[in-house]
Amino acid sequence: MIFLRSTIFNIFFYGFTTLCCIFLLPSLVMSRAALLKATKLYLDGVFVLEKIILNLKYEIRGAEYLPPKGTYIVAAKHQSAYETLKLHHLFGDPTIVLKRELMHIPLFGFFLKKLGVIAINREDKESSINSIIEGAKRMADQNRPIIIFPQGTRVGVNATTKEKPYKGGIVKMYTHAQLKIVPMALNSGLFWGRNSYLKKPGTVVFEFLSPIEPGLPDKKVMRALEDRLEEKSIALMIEAQKNYPYLEKISPPKLIHTNSL
Repeated sequence: MIFLRSTIFNIFFYGFTTLCCIFLLPSLVMSRAALLKATKLYLDGVFVLEKIILNLKYEIRGAEYLPPKGTYIVAAKHQSAYETLKLHHLFGDPTIVLKRELMHIPLFGFFLKKLGVIAINREDKESSINSIIEGAKRMADQNRPIIIFPQGTRVGVNATTKEKPYKGGIVKMYTHAQLKIVPMALNSGLFWGRNSYLKKPGTVVFEFLSPIEPGLPDKKVMRALEDRLEEKSIALMIEAQKNYPYLEKISPPKLIHTNSL
């Protein structure tokens, strides 16, 4: 049943995405506000497909830790494409720190540019740091939240921080822009795996943790972020496995401090 549902969903998802990219092209010459509305309509459509075909939903915990307005940094685990499709549901009008290569995808790249993202060149560390710092200050002027994945890429549910270390860009952003960091733990990779054809039913949990306020030393920030984000994400995955026995079994990795600054 999971295979059948996944097959049907993948057909509808990629078909719907392609049609939206084509039919929403006129929004590229309209205002950014119009494109934002169009983007949210697309994401709402994807969410409906997920619920109807996959029986896949999500739950938010710790919303009280999100500032009601203004700019702040959300440091999120990144296990799946699933969470990237929910960022506008969670934050309204966020900007996302992403790899520059995504800007080169036909049609999709134009939408990203118009929405206003922070694109970085991962092959050039100095350039990427400068882009992150400049982008953070620009978003602070626009009062938009900033989403960054500290490990820089999607990670498997069993990956350790030694295999996929936390990178120092988030600390540079935190220090130079003087913005608080709100960690966001999740367990999405168990339901919608990294590069996986199969998507499984259940409820993904996004949990916000208490903010890391500006002013802490770099190494202390990285240590606090890594400890809390890894510990809570592991706890959420263990909880999901108890609720949904068909999910992939994980071996909770030991926390290894990388302090990549």
